[in-house]
Amino acid sequence: MLKNVRVKEKPPIEGEAAIASAIRDAERTLGRRGRILVRYSGTEPLCRVMVEGADAAQVEAAAAAIAAAVRQALGG
Repeated sequence: MLKNVRVKEKPPIEGEAAIASAIRDAERTLGRRGRILVRYSGTEPLCRVMVEGADAAQVEAAAAAIAAAVRQALGG
């Protein structure tokens, strides 16, 4: 699952408490059966939220929660 979120700025993701918290929550939910990558696009004002896992519903929920946190903290 890939979600692109338009952002106004690109501060270090790990420095944004709400985003880091959403990522940690998703990691706990997915456990060892999933992986998460959150990074900025190098060419566009976007944050890319990529989530993979065995359970499609968990993957969708995790990606949506992280994307919402990014949108709230940095949305453009």
